[in-house]
Amino acid sequence: MMTKTRKFASGKFVSYVFMFVFLGYFLIPLVWLFIGSTKTNAGLFSSFGFWFDKDFNLWQNVQDVFSYGGGVFAVWMRNTVVYAVVASVGSSLISALAGYTFAQYRFAGRNLLFGIVLASVFVPTTVFAVPLYLLMSKTDLSGSLLAVILPSLVSPFGVYLMRIYAEQSIPQDLIDAARVDGAGEFRIFATIALRLMAPGYVTVLLFAFVGAWNNYFLPLLVLSKSELYTVTVGLAYWNSIVGPQASTVPLYPLIVTGSVIGTLPMMLIFLFLQRFWQSGLTLGSIKG
Repeated sequence: MMTKTRKFASGKFVSYVFMFVFLGYFLIPLVWLFIGSTKTNAGLFSSFGFWFDKDFNLWQNVQDVFSYGGGVFAVWMRNTVVYAVVASVGSSLISALAGYTFAQYRFAGRNLLFGIVLASVFVPTTVFAVPLYLLMSKTDLSGSLLAVILPSLVSPFGVYLMRIYAEQSIPQDLIDAARVDGAGEFRIFATIALRLMAPGYVTVLLFAFVGAWNNYFLPLLVLSKSELYTVTVGLAYWNSIVGPQASTVPLYPLIVTGSVIGTLPMMLIFLFLQRFWQSGLTLGSIKG
C-alpha cells in the first residue's frame, strides 16, 4: 500500500513539474513583453530584460503608440476587431449549421462530403494563399477587408467539432417532438439545437477569433494600403521600418507596447468565456 502511495505521489510530483515547465514556457514571452512595454528605448537595450528599468515609461509608451503616425494604430485595432468579430461569428455560425446538418440528416454523399471536410483540416492554410489572392484579384476584392474576411468564414475544424458536439448534445427525441409540434427545421436549429450546442459553439468561436486576430500571412498578401492593415501586419510594418537600427530609433518601445495592447482582447475573451470553452472541450470525455 505504501509503495502504491509513493508511486502516486511521485507521479503527481512529475506532473506538477511538467505543468510548471510548460506554464513558464508560455508565460515568459508575455512577462518579457509587459516589462519591455514599461521601458524607454534606451532602457530596452541597457537593462535586464526580465526586470523593470529605473524609468517607468508605460503610460508614455501607450500614448505614443496611439499618437504615432497620426493615430494609425487605433485604425489597425479597429480593422482587427471588425475582421476578427465578423470572421469568427460568421465562421462559427456556418460551422454550427454544417455540423448540425451532418449530425442530424441522412443524405446522399454525406460521408463523402464529411471526408472532404476532414481531409481539408490537414491542408496548411498557406497552400491556399496564392489561389485566394488570384481569386480576390479577379473579383476586385483585393485590397479590402472582405478579401480577409471571406476566406476566414470557412473552418473545416469547426465543422468537425460541431458535428461531434451536435451528435452528443442533442437528443433525437427532442428534435422529433419539435417536428411533431409543427416547428420548421430552421426554427428547430435556432431555438433548440443552437442553445444545446452553445458550449461547443463558444469553443469554435474562440478558436476562430484567435485564428482571425493572429492571422498575418493572408492580410499581408491581400492588403496593400497601410490604413487597412491589421495589428499583426501593422506592427510588422513598424518593425521593418526600424530594421537593424532598433537601438537608436525610438520606435521599438512602441512595437513592444503595441504587441501587449494587441494581446489584451484575446486574454479578456478567454477569461470571460473560459467556462463555456472548457465544458465544450470536455463534453466528449463524459458522454458516450
